[in-house]
Amino acid sequence: MLRGAVAGRYAEALYELASREKVLPKYKSAAQRVEEELKAVEKAINENPDLQKLFYHPQITPADKKEILSKIFGGKVSRLTANFLALLVDKRREAFFRDIVAEYVKLVNASRNIAEARITSAVELTAEEKAGINQVLARMTGKKVVATYHVDPALIGGVVVRIGDKIIDGSVKTRLATLRERLLAIS
Repeated sequence: MLRGAVAGRYAEALYELASREKVLPKYKSAAQRVEEELKAVEKAINENPDLQKLFYHPQITPADKKEILSKIFGGKVSRLTANFLALLVDKRREAFFRDIVAEYVKLVNASRNIAEARITSAVELTAEEKAGINQVLARMTGKKVVATYHVDPALIGGVVVRIGDKIIDGSVKTRLATLRERLLAIS
């Protein structure tokens, strides 16, 4: 609960500031630029174990963290993104960084009328099946759908779609569990 609330507050504040920024020619909005920068910083931290230890370690002083972040990302990210990273370090909110990035991406996607979907199937879906699912989800949501696909053989068959805070479970595993509960209730 706390994690989501903190991430949401920081993401909303950053999005509001980014929305006020001047739009650069390369980007459709300053919010999009900040989104790309945050994703790049997150990727760099995730891919470098030493940077990860430094960024998340509670005993390293904020001043040392900011100095190293400035050396690594200085000139590569906007002033807004650099200041935001410094604020996170000063407020000791580094542990929420991944969640903040995820919340920020949701806000930017909402402004672009994009919905993210996670689709899990028992077997790998064909390109035609994926396109069909995307079309159905686009009609349901009224938004452009960006989907990620995953395979989970435990589903036995069917698909589970997670879009926003909604879950559409059409898996054989769930149907069998429901049937089992009904049969047990009868006896």
